[in-house]
Amino acid sequence: MSENVVLIRYGELYLKGKNKDYFENMLKDNIRAKLSDISCKLYFGRGRYVVKEYAMCDENAVIDRLKHVFGVHSVSVAKRCGYDFNEIVELALSVMPDKGTFRVSAHRSYKKYPLDSLQINMQLGEKILQAKPQLTVDLHAPDYVLHVDVRENGDVYLYRDAIRCAGGMPYGTGGRGLLLLSGGIDSPVAGYMLAKRGMSLTALHFHSYPYTSQAAKEKAVDLARILGEFCPHIKLKCVSLTEIQQTIHKQCKPNYMITLVRRFMMRIAQRVAAENGCGCIINGESLGQVASQTLESITVTNAVVDLPVFRPLIGMDKDEIIEIAEKIGTFKKSIEPYEDCCTVFLPDFPLIKPTIEKVEEQESRIENYNALIDAAIENIETVEI
Repeated sequence: MSENVVLIRYGELYLKGKNKDYFENMLKDNIRAKLSDISCKLYFGRGRYVVKEYAMCDENAVIDRLKHVFGVHSVSVAKRCGYDFNEIVELALSVMPDKGTFRVSAHRSYKKYPLDSLQINMQLGEKILQAKPQLTVDLHAPDYVLHVDVRENGDVYLYRDAIRCAGGMPYGTGGRGLLLLSGGIDSPVAGYMLAKRGMSLTALHFHSYPYTSQAAKEKAVDLARILGEFCPHIKLKCVSLTEIQQTIHKQCKPNYMITLVRRFMMRIAQRVAAENGCGCIINGESLGQVASQTLESITVTNAVVDLPVFRPLIGMDKDEIIEIAEKIGTFKKSIEPYEDCCTVFLPDFPLIKPTIEKVEEQESRIENYNALIDAAIENIETVEI
């Protein structure tokens, strides 16, 4: 008797050698959590995980959720049966269309099965041709590939298609990073790319209420919620920059505004990172995209922190970033027309090649520098996603 199952394949975990168990166990936990409210059973075999005994009405939900689990390379909806070859033939005929070109691709991990992979391909292909004469064999570029997976546990799985998933490494295996989450296109993509390498995220959003609207902050919450589909238990911390920006505007030269604000942001981020167990700061900077993202500006802002600053988008152009944003579902939210804190007191001619010496001279004019940072951190708002 056959049943529908969902096969789960992981990607680069097979490269992990003696550490593989740690990564696999984390991936299993993440899959369990993602499917926790769907009635089903999970089987974790060697190299293959299987979701079974679910209601057919839940099949699409199972697939959609697994597509958001980092470490899952692909999934397939498969038919499961036993080792009996006649049952395999019957199931294959129910899976294959009536016309077109095809080939059979068998994988026999259970080496005691009486037919090897080549024999399964030939004998099963022959049975399909006899029953469906309008089908023809094409070994090189067929319309359909029938995969036959013979496993050690007594199961045989037949399927045609593989659905690509997020890939990467299991979430939570790469440490924790603090993502500087604006309301724009770039920073959610940067967070996604580091999370895909296994890094857990805590997000930090800077706002300038009332110069920026409450809707602008809600936009950041919505972006964090979208990232939360990939990043379980992400926290969002919101910091007001209003007093800091007002002080800079009064006491410093206008063209230093962006550079000085970003140095404040980095200092605040380092303290928030330390308080939340984060080993790095992540931002969405792309080299040369705006004045604050030149080599000189990046050097000046990096100078105030000791933590590593990861910039996964640094060599990407806007089209490449947008393509990823559309894929992960953040693009439409990111382009909603709400201003972020970087647009407040924006100078006509911001510096593109600041020097540390001149920036420090401007900072020396701010009498209550550390008190401003303390006040911003004391009034952080934490949003559970």
